[in-house]
Amino acid sequence: MALLSAGQQTMASTDPFDWSEWMQALGRQGRRVREFLGLSQEELARMAGVSQGAVSRLEAGRGLATPMLVILKINLALTHRLRTVDPGLLNEDLKRVLEIEQRLSPPIAGIGFHALPITKDPDLEDLVRLYRQMPERQRQTFLSVVRATARALGAPATAGEEEA
Repeated sequence: MALLSAGQQTMASTDPFDWSEWMQALGRQGRRVREFLGLSQEELARMAGVSQGAVSRLEAGRGLATPMLVILKINLALTHRLRTVDPGLLNEDLKRVLEIEQRLSPPIAGIGFHALPITKDPDLEDLVRLYRQMPERQRQTFLSVVRATARALGAPATAGEEEA
């Protein structure tokens, strides 16, 4: 506590939520689900694209410093595998959780589950992703090609765009 300022000490001492306890409960639940599914930590780690050590730390409740992305990857891998279990074996709370995820991220036929799009237009998201993946020195060339293509297809010129 010596490293915290007086204001931070007050806030920390009045916070009724115990994150350490929550993390331990999350880890215990994850382990129960993993074992119910018959997965080893290594198998789950491979499915989630994380290290076996990350799964171990999370299950042991030592994951307070674990990045949220790692926790989400592990959770998604467990959820994906839970969908292969006979729904009659699952309790009603767990069925509702799986239904919520189904509504948030519906499956694509033949592909499985996907994340919700970030933009209203998935093609725009793809275009931005392509731009971001370009090396910095090639981005202007990429934009020139996109602008020329848009003009050739009949799109009106945009503000600040120089006519060639």
